[in-house]
Amino acid sequence: MNTLWTVLALGTGLSLVTTGAIAQAPSGYDITVNSAIDGPVTPDESLTLREAILLANGALALEALSSAEQGFVTPASTSTIGFDLPSDDTAIALTAALPPLQAPGLVLDGTSQPGYGETRPYLPNTPVPVVSLTPAEGIEVLTGLTITGSDVTVRGLNIYGFEAVPRIATLTTPSADILVINRDLPADLDPDAPMFEGLELADPEATITGVTIEQNWLGTRLDESMPEQRSAAGVVVHNATDVRIANNLIQHHEASGVITGFRADGLELDGNAIIGNGLAGMPDGVRLEGSLIGAAVTNNLICANDGSGIYLFKPDGSVQIESNAIRFNGRRFRRAAVYVMGHGHTIVGNDIGYQPGPGVAVSAYPQSNRNLIRANQFTGLDGLSIDLLAQGNSDILHFQRGDGPNPPRNHHHRRAETGNGAINAPDFKVYAFRTGPDYAIVGQADPGSEVDLYQIKEDTGVYSPLGEPLMTTTADADGNFSFDWDTETGAWVSAIASDPEYGTSEPSPVIGLPASDGTLPERLPATIPFEASCYGPVASTPTPRIEPIVLRVPRNIHFALDQSFISLESSFILDQIADAMQTYPSLTVELQGHTDPRASVGYNQALSERRALAARDYLLSRGIAAERMRIVPFGESRRRTQGNTTLDYARDRRVEFIFTDTQGLDIIFEAVETDLQIE
Repeated sequence: MNTLWTVLALGTGLSLVTTGAIAQAPSGYDITVNSAIDGPVTPDESLTLREAILLANGALALEALSSAEQGFVTPASTSTIGFDLPSDDTAIALTAALPPLQAPGLVLDGTSQPGYGETRPYLPNTPVPVVSLTPAEGIEVLTGLTITGSDVTVRGLNIYGFEAVPRIATLTTPSADILVINRDLPADLDPDAPMFEGLELADPEATITGVTIEQNWLGTRLDESMPEQRSAAGVVVHNATDVRIANNLIQHHEASGVITGFRADGLELDGNAIIGNGLAGMPDGVRLEGSLIGAAVTNNLICANDGSGIYLFKPDGSVQIESNAIRFNGRRFRRAAVYVMGHGHTIVGNDIGYQPGPGVAVSAYPQSNRNLIRANQFTGLDGLSIDLLAQGNSDILHFQRGDGPNPPRNHHHRRAETGNGAINAPDFKVYAFRTGPDYAIVGQADPGSEVDLYQIKEDTGVYSPLGEPLMTTTADADGNFSFDWDTETGAWVSAIASDPEYGTSEPSPVIGLPASDGTLPERLPATIPFEASCYGPVASTPTPRIEPIVLRVPRNIHFALDQSFISLESSFILDQIADAMQTYPSLTVELQGHTDPRASVGYNQALSERRALAARDYLLSRGIAAERMRIVPFGESRRRTQGNTTLDYARDRRVEFIFTDTQGLDIIFEAVETDLQIE
């Protein structure tokens, strides 16, 4: 340990004289940090966070501090680091990576800072931090905090701006606000450094355990705006068990908000708001892979991330996904709200909606069975509520969106070739017939399976989203099932079947159950009124109609040849669009990227996405919520013109803004070309 620490100390500015003063570590200290200044260890009048961590780790002797600094340290059984920073200087700008939090039982407690406790109405369990950690201006710092000790707690801090330029060394040293890993990283991560080895991944004894990360704001400023330099990822659990990540705000990251790597058995992800992540890298809000035995994702708000809300990539072990609000995800990649691979996952009691893709997709590769998907409510999907993939459908699109309704199972091989063993959707043989004053709804499903009946309230076709769960019955040995419908009120219904050996089916086509007078209730249209907001209530009632909105702003911006930078002239247009969206909160917008035809199709597709992302990032920086914007790159497939002059090409190089008003108002567009960039 001393050898490893010596390397780290050199990398963080700790003098050799100080390392020579390393003494026998005490059992612990209560330490109060009173300086926001970062830099080399220096005996002076103030105690820094760097000095506090070194002291807690036993890598800095108490005697090496000045008498004034020692006044902020009290012996204790375990170590706790608190804060008493000047009220006007609570942001710690790091000049280098902090030492790892390696002392067992260490608590780094930002809630101790005077003034802590302010809450936002929509985040009552995650108070606004006071103490911030961010890199000093112009300094690249790989991670905000690295946790390498068991039973370490990080609480009540604001951490953002941590990323590294990709290079060989970063292939094994992920950049994040908080990295949980079983061993210190090397301080030397210069471009020529080799990949780091020696994490002893296969040795379970080398795994740390019991880490708690709670009530932190990660990736965002204290006013919730997006930092100019975004962090790469929020929390990365690379090799640790029984990690609890609870009641954090995790927002605005380049990659996923939460990522697991080699081992995260017993992971508990509870009560977090995971919003607007995946802006440039791994796009999913929560990306879990590796060993996940006994992991649980519960009670989280997972919203407006670029990919899936939750993506389980070839996990070892099963994950419980329960009681989460998962909405407005897939803003860039039209993935399923929840995409799972593997066996035995439980997806119950979630509210899943407003997704440009299916609700839950179950992959067929590797073989995925026994995934139970029950008692969830779905709203506003562009796809099935539950989509079971077939191995023959293995395009990238299928790994994002699924492959649509399956035909009835016609061969036993499909058990191995289709997600959840190709369990059949229930089939309403006779959708309803009267038995006295009530109805009997009969049909067939896989023998012995449990059939859940759902009420359908939306009208998006024969596979409209599953709404409210109504009742459950069991199919007999011949597959026959029956529900008693004891209401005089008509309804639209669908059903799913679940077998513990194979999992849950896709939904059946929607059927109507007429009331006793032969009428059926009206279903809401596909474009039902709703409020595009992660936090706010999702309204189901129309608002009073007002005069048409006239957007006195262009519907597009233009770009220079082969460029995706926002010009000064285009920024003026985007400012007007941002102002309009702030004035009219019911507006959402689809940003469609385009190019001229003078490059390969693949190159132009990527370029059109970069242009749409550049416009989206600009609007994000102006405070427009991620859930109100969606990225659709078209490449060269939808030219503005059909000519071949430089003017035609300049008009082709654009991002178009397709506005939608979620309350059903009319919108009048205007188009200008003040920002054309002709070659």
